[in-house]
Amino acid sequence: MKKILVVFCVFMVTTSFAQQTDYVDFKRVEALIVFNQFTVDSTVYNSYEIDFKINKPIDSIYLDAVGMKFKNVALNNAKVNYKNDGKHLVIYSDFEKGKQNKLSFIFFNAPKKAMYFLGWENEGRNQIWTQGQGKYTSNWLPSIDDVNDKIEFDLKYVAPNGYEVISNGKLVSKTESMRNTLWVYAMQDKMPSYLVAVVVGKYNKKLATSKSGIPLEYYYYPEDSLKVEPTYRYSKQMFDYLEDEIGFAYPWHNYKQVPVHDFLYAGMENTSVTIFSDAFTVDAIGFNDKNYVNINAHELAHQWFGNLVTAKSGDHHWLQEGFATYYALLAEREIFGTDYYNFKLYESAQDLGRQDVAGSGTSLLNPKSSSLTFYQRGAWVLHALRDKVGDAVFKQAVKNYLEKHQFSNVETSDFINEVEGLAEKDLSGFVNTWIAQKEFPFDDAIALLKRESAYIQEYIMVDCEAKTSKCAEYLKYYVSDDAKAKIIAQVPDLVTKDVFKNGLKVRQAISKHVTKIPVGLKPEYESLLTDKSYVTIENALYNLWVNFPLERSKYLAKTKEIIGLSDKNVRMLWLVLNLNTPEFQSDKKQEVYDELVSYTDEKYNADLRMNAFQYLDLMKSCNAKCKSNLETAKAHHNWRLVKFAKQLTEQLEQNKN
Repeated sequence: MKKILVVFCVFMVTTSFAQQTDYVDFKRVEALIVFNQFTVDSTVYNSYEIDFKINKPIDSIYLDAVGMKFKNVALNNAKVNYKNDGKHLVIYSDFEKGKQNKLSFIFFNAPKKAMYFLGWENEGRNQIWTQGQGKYTSNWLPSIDDVNDKIEFDLKYVAPNGYEVISNGKLVSKTESMRNTLWVYAMQDKMPSYLVAVVVGKYNKKLATSKSGIPLEYYYYPEDSLKVEPTYRYSKQMFDYLEDEIGFAYPWHNYKQVPVHDFLYAGMENTSVTIFSDAFTVDAIGFNDKNYVNINAHELAHQWFGNLVTAKSGDHHWLQEGFATYYALLAEREIFGTDYYNFKLYESAQDLGRQDVAGSGTSLLNPKSSSLTFYQRGAWVLHALRDKVGDAVFKQAVKNYLEKHQFSNVETSDFINEVEGLAEKDLSGFVNTWIAQKEFPFDDAIALLKRESAYIQEYIMVDCEAKTSKCAEYLKYYVSDDAKAKIIAQVPDLVTKDVFKNGLKVRQAISKHVTKIPVGLKPEYESLLTDKSYVTIENALYNLWVNFPLERSKYLAKTKEIIGLSDKNVRMLWLVLNLNTPEFQSDKKQEVYDELVSYTDEKYNADLRMNAFQYLDLMKSCNAKCKSNLETAKAHHNWRLVKFAKQLTEQLEQNKN
């Protein structure tokens, strides 16, 4: 009986947490966050006020607050009973319906997740940044993890002088003192707690203004001034396009974009301030290999789909990711053309089809679906739906949907009902096929693309898995670069001198698939080392080094100044090939080896470190410093690096035994 009572009490507490939105309407948070120092164990001292209204009588309310300590807790300026269970701050009182209240307190915390402190004293790039998607903001800021509870957050920050502080909303004021600066940000409208964000670091910024008058702020590291244009290329164009295409004005004060070191994902659409991985900070050549355009457009589209209108639960997550993926594709179509757009849809359909074949396909309404399903299948739903009801109905339905549900929460039926009403069609069959059923309608998708696109018809038609006389002709003449790249992947021995005269995509395919280089193609192949593609240069350098041993020194001398992408892909390969070419720079081998080992250090980004570890392991040359850095990597905040470090450590131990 005692056990039953305990279980019942736990159930009641859990239920009350889950249903609090029915009883309490949290209106506005005003908080002050003080950053004392840039270290992992930094204690943050904060003050906090939250205004709320009681919808139904209740005897307690709570805020999600993980690992925090509190003092001076007051309700309407009077002392109040409260409980801190390590995950929640629970306030006890006789809360009356309709009454406005203010809760205030001081809190202390040293966040273990969601707020990351990165100290790079020797590089002069200390950073703090947050990532709250899911239910993580409550690790650094008392808040409500439920996405259905939207609050206006007006936040103030104190940080050392010389650092930029970037957060949600409009910068109202910036006041410097002898050592610190007070930054005051204000939001006008409400949002879910997971979209609250802050970045602290050393940045410069470039300013622009959208056609509609929205201030656009592009942040960059001071040393990356030459990378600003290629990194943020097409940003304003995409912003103007999406406002026009969506038909609903951008809903926030301004739009800021900030690169950070070792971010957990490609990007995150925090309200009015997108944080993205600095791996997408590229120069003019890197733009051709790994640009920020799609991530840029995707996170921007979320400002409407996810931030303004938010899915009620994971069952409807596609309303955020599918919409953002679709509108990002439309923005890319505006820039790169319709053939590009259709080819991206074709590639995603292939990926979704393979997922079904592997037995991993799920309904779009399954909250445990893969990212591929939420993002790419979700985008396909919108593409197919637009084809079914027409442009005018589709665009008006999206506009109505945003107007009706702005600053609130939605489920799939809210959008579908809007389309049905305008189209005057029953869409239940469409919903079952494209959204509800487990299998992606692959055949329908491909048929739709073939009907819409001669480019896709040609790409599908050109197939050389079974080599025919036509394949060599395809490479000579009229087919697209995508089709030629496909042929090269299938039959690389058909590449001739003339094929090298094609564009970057075809030449990149040659560098990837033509690994045995005929002597007759050697001059043309060597020309790949000067392409405007770091991926092409990396592939070509390796293949030339392997195929022509007597000229290795020539190839290394030609590429010695090339660094490559953010993971230093070309430089890393160059170092390894240098160490394995005895006759080249024989007096500098130790220096070259030390440079390679240095890239395993924690001051470098995760991808670069993993590359360095892999190369050193391949050469059986992971020395004491390498192993020490590998051990440090196990405690990193990036889960991919942690997983990699643990696996490599196990492998080294097995090899030793």
